[in-house]
Amino acid sequence: METPVKHGFVLWEKRASIDCPNVFRKRDGTFAMVYARFDPEADRSGYETWMAESEDLFHWRITGRLLAHKEAGWDCLQADGSLCLLDTDWDGNHGIHSYEGKYWMTYIGGCLPGYEPDPLKMGIAWSETLEPGSFVRLPEPILTSEDPDVRAFETTTIYKSNVIWDRGETLGYPFVMFYNAKAGRLGIERIGMAVSRDMVHWKRFGAEPVVSNEITDRWNIAGDPQVLRFRDLWVMHYFVARDGMAYDTFACSEDLVHWTKWEGSPLVKPSEAYDKMFAHKPYVFCHEGVVYHYYCAVGERGRGIALATSE
Repeated sequence: METPVKHGFVLWEKRASIDCPNVFRKRDGTFAMVYARFDPEADRSGYETWMAESEDLFHWRITGRLLAHKEAGWDCLQADGSLCLLDTDWDGNHGIHSYEGKYWMTYIGGCLPGYEPDPLKMGIAWSETLEPGSFVRLPEPILTSEDPDVRAFETTTIYKSNVIWDRGETLGYPFVMFYNAKAGRLGIERIGMAVSRDMVHWKRFGAEPVVSNEITDRWNIAGDPQVLRFRDLWVMHYFVARDGMAYDTFACSEDLVHWTKWEGSPLVKPSEAYDKMFAHKPYVFCHEGVVYHYYCAVGERGRGIALATSE
């Protein structure tokens, strides 16, 4: 899974910050990327969700906006989406599955302007076509920091999620969500779990986070999980932010609950002018024998989506 060959930005805008890539293969064999866009100069600044398409995984063209700002509501100014039910098989087709005839997307929602202002909640939306402008949001959030079953590590803000379809129902549920959340004076973020039978009603699973950096005396993040199936193991790609830098790493599990973290070198880390601050927020898959690792790079040119590959 090593991806030492860096190709620089594949999606970048001079004015806006581009973040949080999800990539999937369309039925016609081309690829699509769903990502978050933040324009700090907009009259009503906040996350929106956009999509781009590619034929070769290197050159991307922007095709439209999936989730936009609204005039009012709990999620009127923040809508950073993550596609659900993406193919988890390392050797699979990298497509996206529908459930009850719908494609699903969780998203970070909020009503305050700016870059990730607390509190953020998690919403869910669906589409029958995946086309720009086609997503319908459910009216209420599905997870918040004020829910009755909220855990100690998620009492401030709910962040990025990854929802998989576990057809074997390892945990007794078909749909399993991994997400990072923040709590405490230091703003530490950890990764927890929730489960569902219908993609609409969710409940937390377990009392504690499943992945954290185990650092409690200063700010740090374990975040933006992406879970795949590699042979007989589950693999979670995620990023670590600590001590002024951010990088991508992974952990492995046999049961989706107990995770063994990789202790070796990061999969990607800051090394170039364009990612010298942060090389983080992974989306990783293997296509035709080549591993593609998309990530959010932050450096001299601001924030955009970069690519590293295995060769």
